[in-house]
Amino acid sequence: MEFWPEFILIASVHLVAVASPGPDFAIVLRYAVRYGRNVALAASMGIGMAIFLHVCYSLLGVGLLIKTTPWLFTLFSVLAAAYLAYIGWQAVRSGAPVSVTTDDKAEAIAESPSLLKAFTSGFVTNGLNPKATLFFLSLFAVIISPMTPVSYKVIYGVYMAGATAVWFSFLSVILTREKVRSFLLRKGYWFDRLMGGVLLALAMHLIYGAIQSQLH
Repeated sequence: MEFWPEFILIASVHLVAVASPGPDFAIVLRYAVRYGRNVALAASMGIGMAIFLHVCYSLLGVGLLIKTTPWLFTLFSVLAAAYLAYIGWQAVRSGAPVSVTTDDKAEAIAESPSLLKAFTSGFVTNGLNPKATLFFLSLFAVIISPMTPVSYKVIYGVYMAGATAVWFSFLSVILTREKVRSFLLRKGYWFDRLMGGVLLALAMHLIYGAIQSQLH
């Protein structure tokens, strides 16, 4: 197939992008440590499904409209920053457990969000990620040829959604292995606070970027 080289290039670029630390990783890590495998897997599925959102607006040209309309991109960035700041602040406020026992683990899971809520959090986190928006804009504008049929572009999108979900599901499984999770749960509040700090820093970075774009 003449489009195999293009597909391999897309797969390689996507692998580097999805493996890079960011809001998606922070969410999965927090959910895996605090609430267990099922919640982390649900968030992973949400992150993967959000890829379809990026692919759809890229195919429809909406992404280009967002990029070329400063106030719209600023609004998009502010919404993303507000959501990340909300999640980050909750994580930063995590307190240290007095002790970690089987009952503590069961209590943490009992207090966990529903699978639907975890899925939605993953979907919104990835869907409102401006870096993901710029990644897909670059992908469809630079790497994917204008001559590539729409059917192949859809196949690329399905692959990237599936690969993203598989990657974060893999992380969910690794992070929730009994020994790993027991250690992380004992020190989980530090990971919560660390990931919360990362999310708050990302939120501030988005706000700064939005302000700079308006000034220029």
